[in-house]
Amino acid sequence: MNEFITASLLPSQDIVITLVILGAFFLAGLIKGFLGIGLPPAAMVILTLVIDTPIAISLLTLPIIFTNFFQYFGCENRIQIAKKYWLFGLAIMVSIFLTSLFIMSFPKSLISVSIGFAMVAFSLSQMFGARISFGESLKWHVMIGLFSGGLGGLSSIWSPPVAMYLLARNVSKAEFIGATGFLFLAGSIPLAIGLAFAGVLTIDTILHSLMGLIVVLIGFRIGEWLRGHVQQDSFRLIVLWAFLIMGGRLIAVGLF
Repeated sequence: MNEFITASLLPSQDIVITLVILGAFFLAGLIKGFLGIGLPPAAMVILTLVIDTPIAISLLTLPIIFTNFFQYFGCENRIQIAKKYWLFGLAIMVSIFLTSLFIMSFPKSLISVSIGFAMVAFSLSQMFGARISFGESLKWHVMIGLFSGGLGGLSSIWSPPVAMYLLARNVSKAEFIGATGFLFLAGSIPLAIGLAFAGVLTIDTILHSLMGLIVVLIGFRIGEWLRGHVQQDSFRLIVLWAFLIMGGRLIAVGLF
C-alpha cells in the first residue's frame, strides 16, 4: 500500500517537492473557495517552481473540474445562469479544446509570460477599479469566450477575462460565483480532453492529480467557510497583490 501511494499517488518521490506541490494545491483551493476564482493562477505560480509547466497544468485538471462543479451546483439559480451564459461557455469550450491540442508546440517561456500577463492584468484592473463598458449584445460572450479559451488552452488560466467581464457588467455576488463556476466548468472538460490528445494528461498524471484534488477540496471548503466570516475586501486585496507579484515573476522568468 505504501509503495502504491508513493509510486502512483504522490506527485513526486522527492518529499520536499511533494510538500511544495501539495502546499500549492491547498493555497489555490483556499483562494478558489473564498473568491470563486484564482485556482489555476495561484497553483501555477508555485508549481512551476518545481515542475514543468505542461505537467503542472495536467495536475490541475481534476481540481479545476471538481471545484467548479461544486461551485456551480452549489449556487442559486443554476438553470437561469446556464441559459444566460450558454453561448459564452460554448465559445470557451471550442477555443480551449483547439488551443490545448498544441500546448506542447509552444515554448515554455511563452506559456509562462501569457500566465504572468493574465495575472498582472487582472490584478491591476481590480486594484484600480478599472471598468470596461460592455453592451447587452451576445457578441461579447463569443469574443471574450474565444479569447479566454485560447488563453486557457495554453496555460489552464482563463479566469481573468471572464472575471473582468462579469465585474464590468456589475453582476451580483451570487451571480458572479455561479457564472464563474459554470464558465470554468464548461472549459475544464475540453481542456482535459485536449491535454489527453496532446499526450500531457496520462493515467499517471490523473492519479497524481487525484492526490492534489483531495488537498484542494480541503482548502476549498475552508475558503468557502472563510467567505462568510472574514472581510472579503481585505483578503481580496492581499490576494490581488500576491497575484501581481507572482505574475510579474512569471513574466520575468519567461522573458529573461
